[in-house]
Amino acid sequence: MNNEELTGKPDYAAEIIGIIRSNASPKSIQNRLEDYHGNDIAQILDTITIQERRKLYRVSTAEMLAEVFEHVDEEEAGAYLNEMDIQKAAAVISELETDTAANVLHAIEKEKRKLIIEAIAPDIRKEIRLIASFDEDEIGSKMTTNCIIIRENLTVKQAMNELVHQAEENDNIATLFVTDESGEFYGALDLKELITARSSTALESLIVTSFPYVYATETIDDCIEKLKDYSESIIPVLDNANKMLGVITSQSIIEVVDDEMGEDYAKFAGLTAEEDLQEPLTQSMKKRLPWLLILLGLGLLVSSVVGVFEKVISQLTLIMAFQSLILDMAGNVGTQSLAVTIRVLMDENLTFKQKWHLVIKEMRVGLCNGLLLGLLSFLFVGVFILAVKRRTALFSFAVSGCIGISLMLAMLISSAVGTLIPLFFKKIKVDPAVASGPLITTVNDLVAVVTYYGISWILLLNVLHLG
Repeated sequence: MNNEELTGKPDYAAEIIGIIRSNASPKSIQNRLEDYHGNDIAQILDTITIQERRKLYRVSTAEMLAEVFEHVDEEEAGAYLNEMDIQKAAAVISELETDTAANVLHAIEKEKRKLIIEAIAPDIRKEIRLIASFDEDEIGSKMTTNCIIIRENLTVKQAMNELVHQAEENDNIATLFVTDESGEFYGALDLKELITARSSTALESLIVTSFPYVYATETIDDCIEKLKDYSESIIPVLDNANKMLGVITSQSIIEVVDDEMGEDYAKFAGLTAEEDLQEPLTQSMKKRLPWLLILLGLGLLVSSVVGVFEKVISQLTLIMAFQSLILDMAGNVGTQSLAVTIRVLMDENLTFKQKWHLVIKEMRVGLCNGLLLGLLSFLFVGVFILAVKRRTALFSFAVSGCIGISLMLAMLISSAVGTLIPLFFKKIKVDPAVASGPLITTVNDLVAVVTYYGISWILLLNVLHLG
């Protein structure tokens, strides 16, 4: 039974591979492949042989291949372009979005890259070099020059003519961008507004001058919140002289946000960057080892603190059974507070009062949850020790009371730690995401151990003399 019969969906991959492997004429293969989405063709590239891929390159137009490569990882796209002849590779690069083209070129062998760049039209070469001139953490590296730009002093009819002329080379036409005589960004114009406007209407009345924009040299981190706050499908990118360089599209915005989330996720795990399946062993070790060494040191400190309370443990061995309860809850609460804080800190305009309010709020949440869970622990652990361990009611509920109080205090302190540490890192200009996951958990383990055994020593040994 084939995949189509199992899922009830067309098996496009098998169909496309069948077309490529057929003995039909090049034109016939091209016509049949045009019926498939570029993403469907992209999915089969790594499943066919290099000879079959080269056949695909020859029968497909540059426009078709560019659409396919828009759905392929840039490193892989560079590898596939290496398999093409220079002229075809140059034609495909010319059809790609400018930001994609710049990134793909970096993945091509140096000698071939030089030949491809020389074969590209001068105007496209200039645009690609502009994108490549920005650092990868600057928003300018993600922009494209595929947009419509008109002057503010045109009539509605002239603006329509300019749109038709530029649409031959640029297909992002839903929004037109307006500049003044010096090329400075003035505003934006909706295509629908332009089409439905009468010829006698002043173009000025259709222009939105409050349209959002970003500067090419702004970091991606700084721009993400601004980009997400607007529902625009395309946003202009300006240079420091307020002249329009290009645009960032909704697709690029999604990719940028996805990349940043991936990086933050990696940092939450104590890594410096994301890993992939092909990454060498030594490279993965270099990313993980620094934090692991720091955490090893902190872990030894936690173990040393436990050693300080050796007398408590030797006289009340039962309390060791509930240590993980305190440690886990403290770690969980600290990580929750950290996640909330990291999310809030993405807003660069937070005042000191707002940050202090965040700390108080997280501590209140930790305290209230700690009170509730501490009370439940007092009841259930007390009953458990009384019924299962066959201890006296005084001993049972004294131990469970100690656990309840420790749990409440550990959750309160862990909430504060999970909020204050990232705020501190932010203050000293260090990415607060690195103060996450493993670090917070280890710090909270230390807090929980001191709280639990400290209260046990005071309450159980020195006050109730239960040792």
